[in-house]
Amino acid sequence: MTVAEQSTPVHGIPCWVSLMTRDLRDTQDFYGTVLGWSFRSGTLGEGFTVALVDGLPVAGIGQIAPGLPTAVSWTPYFAVENADATTARVRERGGTIAVGPIRLGPGRGAVAADREGAGFGFWEGRTPPWSFGRDHPPASLELRTSHAFDSAIFYAEVFDWASEEPGGCEVGYAYQQDTVVVRQGGRTVATLRGGGDASSPDPPVDSPADGTEAVIRDPDGGIFTVCAHPPDPL
Repeated sequence: MTVAEQSTPVHGIPCWVSLMTRDLRDTQDFYGTVLGWSFRSGTLGEGFTVALVDGLPVAGIGQIAPGLPTAVSWTPYFAVENADATTARVRERGGTIAVGPIRLGPGRGAVAADREGAGFGFWEGRTPPWSFGRDHPPASLELRTSHAFDSAIFYAEVFDWASEEPGGCEVGYAYQQDTVVVRQGGRTVATLRGGGDASSPDPPVDSPADGTEAVIRDPDGGIFTVCAHPPDPL
């Protein structure tokens, strides 16, 4: 994926997902076998690779530096117009900044946590076409939190959701289900579900009885969900 093939995604939309792991080779073998991913070298330096499906980028997987006490977890990234302004918004609303913003290849990125401790990142700059212009994106983001509405307020204020700007993200709330759905361009890009344990944001849940969804923990501890088909819109 060259710089020329990259584009600038809509502000506030999920634009990437990455995993930092302790054993890059074993992790590649696992996801290659389970999900059929192939890999190529990334543009962010040695020890960082890009996972591909049918030649299209779907995720980044990097090597944690030896001895660094970093948890192994998948981190979603959101596109922003200004990383510095977004950093200020996160802090003003009770979130924390763990890393950055720092220059990484063609853009600037940062890693943060919301008020309940759920990790996320944001990115200023061009990206591979992970989250826009496709009828079937490679992934759908879902956060399980103690209060979906409160979490939605945090993210909406940080990323300008529901700002009514042309082409921006729209937000819908289902009160009885304590679920918030974020849509852009007519498709769901993120879902926030309430009822989770505030001390452990984004916990795994039991799979549905019909077997269309399963929560998996990789050998290094990274948790992800696989679905036989996209969830029905609320």
